[in-house]
Amino acid sequence: MVYSVKTSKADEFINITGIVAQAVRESGVKDGIVTVFVPHTTAGVTINENADPDVTWDILYTLNKVFPDRSEYRHFEGNSHAHVKASLMGSSCTVIIENGQLMLGTWQGIYFCEFDGPRNRKVYIKVMGN
Repeated sequence: MVYSVKTSKADEFINITGIVAQAVRESGVKDGIVTVFVPHTTAGVTINENADPDVTWDILYTLNKVFPDRSEYRHFEGNSHAHVKASLMGSSCTVIIENGQLMLGTWQGIYFCEFDGPRNRKVYIKVMGN
C-alpha cells in the first residue's frame, strides 16, 4: 500500500503510527510483520517515544547541531545534510504484529522523518502474515 505524507517544515517528525495500524487492520493479518519503507533519499523512518513531543524536538535539534547545513558540502543541490540525516534514520522499519496489533512498546510510535521539506512524500507499507 502507498500512502501520501505532506510535510510542512524543512525538518520534522510526523507520527504515522495510526496509518500503519490502519493498514494492519485493513489487511486482516493477525500474526506477522509490517514493514514501513520510505522511498526518498532525504527522508527516513524511525521508532521512538510518542508520549512527549519534546523528544522528537530534541532529536531534530541534535541532528541539526551535529549535521548542520554547511557550505563545504559538495553536493550541488545543497541538501547533503538531509541525505546524512536520512541515512542515519534509515529508510525502513519492521514491527511485529500479534493478535492484529502492532507490538510497539508503551511509549513507542512510528515516525516519518522529513529532512528536506516541505514536500509531498510517499510511504510504502507491506503487511505479511496469516
